[in-house]
Amino acid sequence: MNIAHTIFGVFGNATALFLFLAPSITFKRIIKNKSTEQFSGIPYPMTLLNCLLSAWYGLPFVSKDNTLVSTINGTGAVIETIYVLIFLFYAPKKEKVKIFGIFSCVLAVFATVALVSLFALHGNGRKLFCGLAATVFSIIMYASPLSIMRLVIKTKSVEFMPFFLSLFVFLCGTSWFVYGLIGRDPFVAIPNGFGCALGTLQLILYFIYCGNKGEKSADAEKDVKSVEMKDDEKKQNVVNGKQDLQV
Repeated sequence: MNIAHTIFGVFGNATALFLFLAPSITFKRIIKNKSTEQFSGIPYPMTLLNCLLSAWYGLPFVSKDNTLVSTINGTGAVIETIYVLIFLFYAPKKEKVKIFGIFSCVLAVFATVALVSLFALHGNGRKLFCGLAATVFSIIMYASPLSIMRLVIKTKSVEFMPFFLSLFVFLCGTSWFVYGLIGRDPFVAIPNGFGCALGTLQLILYFIYCGNKGEKSADAEKDVKSVEMKDDEKKQNVVNGKQDLQV
């Protein structure tokens, strides 16, 4: 059982790393266009909070046999901080204020949890407090793309819900869910079970609407051609009118 626990932990580390790196495609586009467009910035500070709390929960003086949880979430915290800073740099003023406010709250919440658990709690009390905090905000992190899912359903387009991000949400949630079940750790299993289910829904939405972008482009081209034909007809009518006047 310990071998299986380690295997799923290593696999969870690998899929989580890909999950953290998946938005790099989105940020490459943001940097290139110098605009955040309609991309939501909420998932990044929420993921950062999840990484910070999960990394803290995995430390030996909080919970045992969860070193793999700490290593990957510590790495994720660094990556997500970079994403948040890039988003803040290119976001419009209104969005920038909102994301900065969320980012500030994230740091305040983590500092509070860390200080309370370090100085006011010990043993199982510390593990319970940190585990509950990590669970709650892990669920919030997984739920943060719900706004994008709503946009997908409304626009019937997956342009702003990258496939690889949805895929690795599913893989990461599934691997850590199994890891938590094997280790009998509800603070790992419960939130990642939720992530597994949400990742499944995102993939279903993707495969339902992934072909609509091309259809929209074709319709747009038809509209452009229709407008051009109408303009040509108007120009021709003007020319014919001038010729009639000259005669």
